[in-house]
Amino acid sequence: MIEIYPAASRFTADHGWLKSNFSFSFAEYYDPDNKLFGPLRVFNDDVVQPGNGFGEHPHHEMEIVSIVLQGELQHQDSMGNTEILRPGEVQRMTAGTGIVHSEVNPSATEELSFLQLWFLPSTRGLEPSYEQLAYDVEAMNDRLLPVVSNRPSSEQVALIHQDLTIYLSKLGEKRSLTFEQAPGRLIYLFVIEGELTLNGESMGKRDAARISDVTKLDLAAESGAHFMLIDLPAQP
Repeated sequence: MIEIYPAASRFTADHGWLKSNFSFSFAEYYDPDNKLFGPLRVFNDDVVQPGNGFGEHPHHEMEIVSIVLQGELQHQDSMGNTEILRPGEVQRMTAGTGIVHSEVNPSATEELSFLQLWFLPSTRGLEPSYEQLAYDVEAMNDRLLPVVSNRPSSEQVALIHQDLTIYLSKLGEKRSLTFEQAPGRLIYLFVIEGELTLNGESMGKRDAARISDVTKLDLAAESGAHFMLIDLPAQP
């Protein structure tokens, strides 16, 4: 089954300094029928104004992945990490038994646009940890590039404590690719930019698809598309 969720169906919160789009229940948005897709708990699409951000706040028992689309994200945490995340990099944080961190747009002039995903870990009580890696942006042209996985295939793939893989891809004009998956798993697809055809169904910018009981995806772009594909277990 393929369920398409148009971008406009997301809950939007506009606080002036922050504009967020929530794909799952989060903060002031709560829908008991929209809390999880497998272990995927949060998929937020945030825009933060210059000089603003999220002050120190705690997390626990969650795997958190951040990917910057535009601008810079400054991260500081209780483990002593201070990093700047930019486009072409991915951040993975294991909150485990507990971590405190802050996330700020350090620019005085440029907006920050980033995606943040939360996953339930496969094991509770993990020691908190942090990882930030750069990936080869050219390597995602017309192919699925793994950037986060529980089985990293290279030093450019961040390790996550859940049975999943996050891929990024940029399909060029009139280009296509196929993704095949073992039965009994889930796929979450998110179009970052452009338009994509998924097994004959059209998807636009910021549209998402929740896919189950489908083992083969045919993906095509008439004029180009940048997207994320997540291969997930069916159970958290």
